[in-house]
Amino acid sequence: MTITCARSNPPPTGRLLSIDALRGLVILFMLLDHVRETFLLHRQVSDPMDIASTEPALFFSRTLAHLCAPVFVLLTGLSAWLFGEKYAGKADVSAFLFKRGLFLVLLEFTLVNVAWTFQLPPSVIYLQVIWAIGLSMIALSLLVWLPRWLLLTLSLAIIAGHNLLDGVHFARESALHVPWAILHDRGWIEVGDSLRLRTSYPLLPWIGVIGLGYALGPWFARGADAWSRQQALLLGGIAGLLGFFGLRLINAYGEKPWTVEDTTVQTLMAFFNITKYPPSLLFITLTVSIGLLLLRVFERQQTRRWIRWLTVFGSAPMFFYLLHLYVLKVLYLMALALFGLNQGSHFGFDSVPAIWLVSVLLAVALYPAVHWFSALKSRRRDIAWLKYL
Repeated sequence: MTITCARSNPPPTGRLLSIDALRGLVILFMLLDHVRETFLLHRQVSDPMDIASTEPALFFSRTLAHLCAPVFVLLTGLSAWLFGEKYAGKADVSAFLFKRGLFLVLLEFTLVNVAWTFQLPPSVIYLQVIWAIGLSMIALSLLVWLPRWLLLTLSLAIIAGHNLLDGVHFARESALHVPWAILHDRGWIEVGDSLRLRTSYPLLPWIGVIGLGYALGPWFARGADAWSRQQALLLGGIAGLLGFFGLRLINAYGEKPWTVEDTTVQTLMAFFNITKYPPSLLFITLTVSIGLLLLRVFERQQTRRWIRWLTVFGSAPMFFYLLHLYVLKVLYLMALALFGLNQGSHFGFDSVPAIWLVSVLLAVALYPAVHWFSALKSRRRDIAWLKYL
C-alpha cells in the first residue's frame, strides 16, 4: 500500500507568520526576564547560575529567557535573507543591514541605556543585546556577499570554535584589550574618568548565529516546499539537541562542566546551567535547536488564534522593546514612591510567581499599543523609518 504525503505551500505571508510568532514568543520571555530584573533585583542570578542558592522556579524562569537572544538573532539573519528575496537582492540587503545596524548601536547608547539607568549624562553604558544585534547586522552586511556554503561553514565554525578562545585575555594597557572586550572577552572599557562601557554581550558568537540564520533563508524562499522545510527544521532541531546532550554528557568541550548534585532537580539544573556571556557552544546549540523546532510547530499551527496573537508582538519588536523598558522603569519608580524599600536597598516582590503574574498583566496591557504600531507599520509603508522599528 502506498501512502502519499500531502505537501502544501502556504503563501509567503503564511510562512512569515511563523517567524513573527516565534519572535513574539521570545519577546514575551524577554519581558518575563526584565520584570525579574526590575522587581527581583535583590535576588540577582549569576552566569552560569549558582545552583546552591537559586531556587528551581527562579532557575527555570531565567533559563527560559535564554531562548531570547539566540532565537532573535537567528531570525534577524533569516529575515534579512527574506528582505533580499523581496527586494533587489544582496546590494539592498547589505545596505539595509549596515544602516539598521548603525541605528541599533545608536539606540543602545541613547534610549536603551537611559531606560535601564535613568541617568543623564551616563557614568556607565551597558552594551547589551541591541548593541550585539546592531554590530552583528553590520558584520552580516559584509558576509552576505559570500557564497552560501562558505557563509554557512564560517558561521558554524564561529559557533563551534569560539570557546577555544576562552583562555585568551589582554590587559587593559594592551592595544588589543578594547577590540577583544568587544569581540569575546566580556569586560569593562574605560572611556574616561567619568564614563565606563560594559561589554555585556561579546560579539563574535552572535556573528555566527546571524550568519546561520541568513544561510537558512532558502528554506523559506517563495515556492519552497513546505513539507521539505518542516522536515529540515525537524531534523536540524533534533540533530542539534542530540549534539547538545552528547557533548554535555561527556563534559568535554563547549561549556563549564556539570556535576551530580544532592537532588535530582539540582542535578538537572546543573546539567542545563549554561553560559550566556559570551554564549557557549552548548548555549547556542540548545537554544537554536529549540528555536528550529518551534518554527516548525508554529508553521503547522499558524491558523490558531494564539499564533496570531504572538505575531502582533513579533511584528513590532523594537517598538515593544523600548516601550516595555520605559514602562518597567516608571512602574518601579512609582512602586518605590508608594511603598518604599522593602528588600534591602531595593523594592521588590518576595516570590517568582509574582514576577510571572506581573509579566502576564503587562503583556495584556501593552498589547493594544503594540497592535496599533504593528498596524501602522503595515499600513504606512511609505514612511521609511518605520521599518527600522
